[in-house]
Amino acid sequence: MSFPDPIAVFRTEAAELLEQIEAGLLDLNVNPGDKDQVDAVFRGLHTLKGSGAMFGFDALAAFTHHCESAFDRVRKGEVPATQDLVAAVLEAKDHMRLLVDTPLGDHEAMSEALLTNLRRAVEGAGAPAKAEGPQERRYSIHFSLPRDAMANGTNPLGLLDELRELGDCRIIADRSAIPALGTLNPVDLHLSWTVELATTEPRSAIDDVFIFVMDDMQIEVIELQDEPRVPDAPAADPTVAVPEQAAAAAKLPAKGSPTVDAKSAKAAENVRVPAERLDELMDRVGELVIAQSRLSQLAGGSGDLQLRAVSEDVERLSGELRDTMMVLRMVPVTQLFGRFRRLVHDLANETGKMIDLVTEGETTEVDKSVIERLADPLIHLVRNSCDHGLEPADERRAAGKPEAGKIFLSARQQAGEVIITIKDDGRGIDKDRVRAKAESSGLIAANASLSDQELYQLIFQPGFSTAQQVTNLSGRGVGMDVVKRTIDALRGTINVVSRPGQGSEISLAIPLTLAIIDGLLVRVGSGRYVIPLSAVEECLELSVEEDMRSRGRSFISLRDSLVPFIRLRDLFRTGTTPDPFQKVVVISTGSERVGLVVDQIIGDHQTVIKSMSKLHHDVGTFSGATILGDGNVALILDVGHLVSEGQQQEAHLRAAG
Repeated sequence: MSFPDPIAVFRTEAAELLEQIEAGLLDLNVNPGDKDQVDAVFRGLHTLKGSGAMFGFDALAAFTHHCESAFDRVRKGEVPATQDLVAAVLEAKDHMRLLVDTPLGDHEAMSEALLTNLRRAVEGAGAPAKAEGPQERRYSIHFSLPRDAMANGTNPLGLLDELRELGDCRIIADRSAIPALGTLNPVDLHLSWTVELATTEPRSAIDDVFIFVMDDMQIEVIELQDEPRVPDAPAADPTVAVPEQAAAAAKLPAKGSPTVDAKSAKAAENVRVPAERLDELMDRVGELVIAQSRLSQLAGGSGDLQLRAVSEDVERLSGELRDTMMVLRMVPVTQLFGRFRRLVHDLANETGKMIDLVTEGETTEVDKSVIERLADPLIHLVRNSCDHGLEPADERRAAGKPEAGKIFLSARQQAGEVIITIKDDGRGIDKDRVRAKAESSGLIAANASLSDQELYQLIFQPGFSTAQQVTNLSGRGVGMDVVKRTIDALRGTINVVSRPGQGSEISLAIPLTLAIIDGLLVRVGSGRYVIPLSAVEECLELSVEEDMRSRGRSFISLRDSLVPFIRLRDLFRTGTTPDPFQKVVVISTGSERVGLVVDQIIGDHQTVIKSMSKLHHDVGTFSGATILGDGNVALILDVGHLVSEGQQQEAHLRAAG
């Protein structure tokens, strides 16, 4: 049995803490008086410092300590959470990530520069007037840690040192639970401690000392009103307590109480699983689906009723397992959207513009592999919107707009796709400039007739840029082609809408998953193909007479509307004669529809998607392949590409007519 690397576990937890710290800092940048966020940032810094010290990341712990101290002053009301202070801690947070990833690097010079900037921000914030000085309080603290605390990396001396930093304290160790030498396990912890503390810090400072071991320990904190008294020797019977301690202890939750159980239960609800194991499990489920398809085919050709019954059970169970596995891989897009708050914050500072980010649909779930591959395209699109789309404040005022521009980032599900939209209220895309650039670059002929959508698609060509000057953010024409390639690789589509003076909207339609889909298995000639079932609207019959009548026009009448169709037999050049009663499968992407003429509809099929080889990577008609039950390979049709091809065919026919 293999155990997880503790350093890898720490790095994972540190990444989550850094994300929480960044989110809290960005919230404070908008609402500096939010005490809850101040406390949340402080707790995150405190936990990161303690965990770093526990796992040997001493440089991280020492550096984070200064940021924690700065926010401790904010928490106490000594300094306000100014934008300069928030910006300084944001920069420090980026350095903390570097100290987590490369703890052995030479980071002293950078650390000192950032700490100087932090001290300057704290001193510049000043101290607000306080009504009265802090008052000293006295506490009696008795705590014990789990027996395996040291084996799990907890150092009790570190906790005692932190208590000493809070004020004057007296510490007595209770050694009554230490067993005889013959039965002593040197790894186990048998001590408990009684600490008498006099401090001007608030009661919450004591809780912060034990913040990352609180759930597993026993602790009793009593505020003493009179002169405190700590016994010279620990009581032989730990159940005996002085009356005032017993009264106060009665108000505290005992071990095993509902409060403690609730915490333990909550912690047990989530299990951290490496992404690689999920991918491996997904591969196994895919192989199981393929084997189940073979079993179903064998059972269908057999007269053995028991074999058919077993086949149906396996089909049902594999379907349920597939659905469960898909849910496990689905993650909310809030993990993706969250990182853009920092990006927009930094872009606003770099461009000198006032920019607000508005997000919606953060709970929309997408396959984790899709989330990972969408990060870079969205970064390019958001940067372009901030740099090219939004105007400076003076231009917006002259145009009658609010000084602060808005970037809208939204996500929603539609059939088997997720639609992610990036929208701004800026100047919009200059169509004349796009056309002029495309003509000068030789992408289109002079005076070529193009729709707005076709014209906007040119901005995704490699090296295409209408920027008058190159900036640190954009202008080299190397970003939007990356967006196009990535979205194409995800079998997605891009739609662009722009209104001069009102802004632009770019919508990305991406499949929810890249692993297993429900498909419609069809036959064209002697070959079999899979159409993603989420894109199928309906199936119609195309008789020989209708087929002959539509030659040269390739339209079918569907409820008072004309729908273009593509004869896949001609597209694939099968060289076979059509079946007497061909079928038309109507597919759609959003509001656009096209019909696919096939020879036979075989039925639904659980499709395990396999990537195409590098040799066939540029074949736009197919998005992948799958293995059928008989061991043969069926190609998966790229719905977006076929719809686009049908639209082009429709446009050419209309122009010819």
